Amino acid sequence: MAKALFGSVVAPHELRVAEENAALRARVRRLESELAALREERDAAIARELLTMAHESPAPVLA
Repeated sequence: MAKALFGSVVAPHELRVAEENAALRARVRRLESELAALREERDAAIARELLTMAHESPAPVLA
Protein backbone atom coordinates (compact mmCIF):
# COMPACT_ATOMS: atom_id res chain seq x y z
CA MET A 1 0.00 0.00 0.00
CA ALA A 2 2.85 2.36 0.79
CA LYS A 3 4.31 1.81 -2.67
CA ALA A 4 0.97 2.69 -4.26
CA LEU A 5 0.74 5.89 -2.24
CA PHE A 6 4.35 6.81 -2.92
CA GLY A 7 3.91 6.13 -6.63
CA SER A 8 1.05 8.63 -6.84
CA VAL A 9 3.25 11.45 -5.54
CA VAL A 10 5.00 13.22 -8.39
CA ALA A 11 8.52 14.44 -7.84
CA PRO A 12 9.23 18.13 -8.59
CA HIS A 13 11.70 17.30 -11.35
CA GLU A 14 9.03 15.19 -13.05
CA LEU A 15 6.64 18.14 -12.97
CA ARG A 16 9.31 20.38 -14.49
CA VAL A 17 9.92 17.87 -17.27
CA ALA A 18 6.18 17.64 -17.95
CA GLU A 19 5.89 21.44 -18.09
CA GLU A 20 8.87 21.72 -20.44
CA ASN A 21 7.40 18.99 -22.62
CA ALA A 22 4.08 20.83 -22.85
CA ALA A 23 5.84 24.10 -23.70
CA LEU A 24 7.89 22.41 -26.42
CA ARG A 25 4.81 20.76 -27.90
CA ALA A 26 3.06 24.13 -28.02
CA ARG A 27 6.09 25.68 -29.73
CA VAL A 28 6.16 22.89 -32.30
CA ARG A 29 2.46 23.49 -33.05
CA ARG A 30 3.11 27.23 -33.54
CA LEU A 31 6.08 26.54 -35.82
CA GLU A 32 4.08 24.02 -37.85
CA SER A 33 1.32 26.61 -38.31
CA GLU A 34 3.86 29.23 -39.37
CA LEU A 35 5.42 26.78 -41.82
CA ALA A 36 2.04 25.98 -43.36
CA ALA A 37 1.30 29.70 -43.79
CA LEU A 38 4.69 30.31 -45.40
CA ARG A 39 4.18 27.39 -47.78
CA GLU A 40 0.77 28.74 -48.81
CA GLU A 41 2.30 32.17 -49.37
CA ARG A 42 5.10 30.67 -51.45
CA ASP A 43 2.68 28.62 -53.55
CA ALA A 44 0.53 31.70 -54.21
CA ALA A 45 3.61 33.70 -55.27
CA ILE A 46 4.68 30.92 -57.63
CA ALA A 47 1.18 30.75 -59.13
CA ARG A 48 1.14 34.53 -59.67
CA GLU A 49 4.56 34.40 -61.31
CA LEU A 50 3.50 31.57 -63.63
CA LEU A 51 0.37 33.45 -64.63
CA THR A 52 2.40 36.57 -65.30
CA MET A 53 4.86 34.61 -67.42
CA ALA A 54 2.02 32.96 -69.35
CA HIS A 55 0.45 36.33 -70.21
CA GLU A 56 3.76 37.93 -71.18
CA SER A 57 5.03 35.25 -73.53
CA PRO A 58 4.48 35.75 -77.26
CA ALA A 59 2.90 33.14 -79.46
CA PRO A 60 4.38 29.67 -79.06
CA VAL A 61 7.56 29.07 -81.00
CA LEU A 62 7.43 26.23 -83.50
CA ALA A 63 10.34 23.87 -83.25
